[in-house]
Amino acid sequence: MAIKIIVKDPDPVLREKCKPVTKINANIHKLLNDMADTMYDAEGVGLAAPQIGILKRVIVMDVGDEKGLIELINPEVIETEGEQVGPEGCLSIPGMNGDVRRAHRVVVKGLDRDGNEIVVEGTELLARCILHEVDHLNGVLYTDLADKVYRVDPKGGEA
Repeated sequence: MAIKIIVKDPDPVLREKCKPVTKINANIHKLLNDMADTMYDAEGVGLAAPQIGILKRVIVMDVGDEKGLIELINPEVIETEGEQVGPEGCLSIPGMNGDVRRAHRVVVKGLDRDGNEIVVEGTELLARCILHEVDHLNGVLYTDLADKVYRVDPKGGEA
C-alpha cells in the first residue's frame, strides 16, 4: 500500500478515456489499495485511477455512510433518476468548487476486487460521487459541467 501523487488539472491524463480492466490480478488489487490509501490521506470521498496517472476503469469511494469503502472496476451507470444541484470539489482541482447538476439517484454495476459483478445504488452525495468518478474515467471534469465554478476558502465557504 502506498500514497500516490494526485494528478492536477490541466495534466492531459485527466482528459483521456480509460481502458477497461480485462484481468483482475495482484496489480489491480495493489491499485485499489493504493487508491484507497491516497483518497483517505487526501481526505477525499472518491478517487478515479486517472487521478493517479493510471488509465484504467477503476474507482474507489467512501462518502462516510454505512456502505464504507466502495471499490468498482469497469463501472457502468445503468440507471439514473431525479435531479440535484450542489457543490462539488475534486482532488485534482484543489481550491475550487463548482455547482453541478447531477442525478439524485444512480445505479451502477461493475466488478469487485474478486471479479464478481456488483450493483451499487446511491442517492444524494453517493450518487454525486459515483457520477463524478465515472466522469473521470471518460476524461470529463466537474468544471466541464458546472453552472458556476468558484474558489473556496480552506476554512470553508466561497473565497
